[in-house]
This record gives sequence, C-alpha cells and structure tokens, in this order.
Amino acid sequence: MSERKVRQEYAPEFKRSAVALSYEDGKTVPVVAQSLGVNPETLYRWRSNMKKSGSLAFPGKGKEALTPEQKRIKELEKQLRDAEMERDILKKAVGIFSKQPR
Repeated sequence: MSERKVRQEYAPEFKRSAVALSYEDGKTVPVVAQSLGVNPETLYRWRSNMKKSGSLAFPGKGKEALTPEQKRIKELEKQLRDAEMERDILKKAVGIFSKQPR
C-alpha cells in the first residue's frame, strides 16, 4: 500500500511573513521557499492571495474572508430568503383556508 501524504497547514501569520520575505530585495521566491521549507508554488499562490485580498487573505479553515459590507449583504440576503419563505407559507395557508367547503 502507498503511504498517504499528510497535508501541511500553516498559520496565517507564517504565510504573511513568508510573502513579505519573498518581496525583499535580492531574494527570489524559490530561495525563500526553500529556506522556509515550503514548495515555491505554494509561496507563489500565497503571494497571489495577498495581492488579491490584502489584509483579508488567509482567513483559515477554508472560510471566505468578507469585508463588513459583504457580511451585511449576506445577512440581508438570508433575511430576505426567510421572509420570502414565510410569505409563501402564508399564501398557501390562505389558499387552503379560503376554499369553500363542498
């Protein structure tokens, strides 16, 4: 049987530090990655995430990092879905109770 490779997890602070090191003058990504014991492709991906998300990069455990406005939008969308569901239930109830007995 083949051995299963364990996936290494890194703390967000470590990732941010590694990205900062990779941008220092005179240091290349492969050299920094080797000194940290990280795959260069991983470090390139971390750099891309930092460039795209800035301070919201690396929230951890696969959670999406959201700005306060995005969080508020998600809350309001959930409230809207709940209100629409309640409305649909009430419409059905009104339809059932308003039928004339035969």
